[in-house]
Amino acid sequence: MKLQLELYAILDRAASRGRDLREILDAVIAGGCPTVQLREKEWSTRQLLPLAQELRDRARQAGVTFIVNDRLDLALAVDADGLHVGQGDLPAPIARRLLRPGMILGVSSHSVAEARQAQADGADYVAVGSIYPTGSKPEFQLVGPGLLRQVRPLIQVPLVAIGGITPDNVAEVIRAGADGAAVISAVCAAPDPTQATRELLQRIRTARAG
Repeated sequence: MKLQLELYAILDRAASRGRDLREILDAVIAGGCPTVQLREKEWSTRQLLPLAQELRDRARQAGVTFIVNDRLDLALAVDADGLHVGQGDLPAPIARRLLRPGMILGVSSHSVAEARQAQADGADYVAVGSIYPTGSKPEFQLVGPGLLRQVRPLIQVPLVAIGGITPDNVAEVIRAGADGAAVISAVCAAPDPTQATRELLQRIRTARAG
């Protein structure tokens, strides 16, 4: 599947204000989001498996790329399009070796060295953050858009900005060199996730055109 990262919606129960992730997935698909990730830090794999399977099926029917955060076994079990790992998760070279051919590997980074290593380890895209303050990763040191500017000339794979991104600041990360933006609360917690998705995409595209 072609990797389209201009907007990357991360589906997270903790950020969804009690709404079903199926509802949020349908909403972001309706808004035009090309890539989604399932992120779950509390449920067991057995608990999560039926939901992950259904979300993957809905995404595939819509032609939307479906990524699983952290859990290689789950990504393989539901035939996800890819896996995303952080610096504390399964090491990227091992994940790359265990993924099926053609599966996408994304890797989080928080420094120039980590971003370069992620590319060397076989990442298909590199996420850079946390750019702004975020409730999902309050312990992370903020790196700001400046890190995107440093990393951009050094790696060839797509860069995804993450961390506290909203419609008000998404243009800044695009201008700083990001190919796209990953968002959690900006869609999961939005009163209207479809409208939030459309607004984010519009601002990303305007920033690119400018």
